[in-house]
Amino acid sequence: MADPSASTDTHTTVDTSEVDRTATYRTIARRVMPLLIICYVVSFIDRTNIGIAQQGLERDLGFDSTVYGLGVTLFFVGFILFEVPSSALLARLGARKTLVRIMASWGVVTVCTSLVHNEATFYIARFLLGVAEAGFFPGALFFLSRWFPSARRTRMTALFFAGVPVSGVLGSLMSGSIMKAFDGNEGFADWQWLFVIEGIPPILLAVAVLLWLVDEPEQARWLTPVQRAAVRADLDADQKRKAAHQVPGKGHGGLFLALRDPKVWIIGLCACGAYTLANAVSFWTPRIIAEAGVGDVLDLGFFSALPPLLGIVVMLIVGRHSDRTLERRWHAALSWTVAAVAMVALSMSGGDVFVVVVLLAILAAAHYSGLTVFYSIPSIYLGERAAATGIALVTSMGSFAAAASPSLLGFIQKSTGSLALGLQISAGIVLLAVVLLLVGVKAGDLREQRPS
Repeated sequence: MADPSASTDTHTTVDTSEVDRTATYRTIARRVMPLLIICYVVSFIDRTNIGIAQQGLERDLGFDSTVYGLGVTLFFVGFILFEVPSSALLARLGARKTLVRIMASWGVVTVCTSLVHNEATFYIARFLLGVAEAGFFPGALFFLSRWFPSARRTRMTALFFAGVPVSGVLGSLMSGSIMKAFDGNEGFADWQWLFVIEGIPPILLAVAVLLWLVDEPEQARWLTPVQRAAVRADLDADQKRKAAHQVPGKGHGGLFLALRDPKVWIIGLCACGAYTLANAVSFWTPRIIAEAGVGDVLDLGFFSALPPLLGIVVMLIVGRHSDRTLERRWHAALSWTVAAVAMVALSMSGGDVFVVVVLLAILAAAHYSGLTVFYSIPSIYLGERAAATGIALVTSMGSFAAAASPSLLGFIQKSTGSLALGLQISAGIVLLAVVLLLVGVKAGDLREQRPS
């Protein structure tokens, strides 16, 4: 077996034993992570800005919570249908070109959403946005797996996931400010300006990704030859360790072998709980705050931005601790348990704005922490050939819950006049995911080697 401290670069054996790997991966992180995080921030802003726009849509087009919930659902329908096909092209086209295509298309769809004028066009726009964004998340995780071995990747995944709470902070403040400042300008409503202005950045970012990122360490001219060789050695050794602990014939051959692997299905069912929780945080926070008595769109944006602030700090702490201990299951399970408790407490809060915002902050922190650690599990378990497809399958399974829960919550709110019952049902689904994660995924399936 080859020495993991040596590798090949342009078919030449290079001694990598003296390479400062910490400095090398820090260089990589500084090069690729800021742009990836910005892309993820913009992605989530364009996905969830509908929560702030809902007030304008209800005022101008008469969209109630049922219409809103179905619109959110149709986003995930498009997302589900095209997630695996989009991700299956990753290994062939490369993550960079895939991300460019996705970002440019979702930017165009977001701008076009400003033209919706009835329920049918609203539903079409949300469905097409889901189609456009399909594959971005697994594409980004696959990209990280081509640069960071698993023992270093959770920290990078945590940084990447920081885009979610950052988008909650910036998106809420930006969306509220745009709607307040541009309402009525040039004959466009506030929500129309929102979609036009927030649809332009992903188109510009698509160009930046094309010019700034490369797919493999061997293509990185900003690393020295010995650094490129060291990274390749670490990645190759990582794949050999994973292959040694996997069941032969499972998890290594793309779509069909991933479908035959029961652990992919277990993780995918756990993702249903994660996405149910994600929807409660991402799409319903503005509605919950509005129900507590906050009516002004600028105030709504401000209060909606507060919970993600705590989420950023807690998520990074939990991700770092998970990397330090190389423990994944309990970090995710405990985070989700706290989130479920917060959801139940939120359903009984009585509508006090201060209490609601505090509980939403706890909910957001627990959600982001659990999601960060949870999504390090598929890339640790799956082999290189199955990584993109396996992550896409897990994401697609979670998206089924994401597709169902908004319509369910919207129907419950319209029927009962409150989101309380919907939050309690969502908490139960999250707790089932906790049990399944701890029982179905064994610690021995997630063996990792500490970084050099």
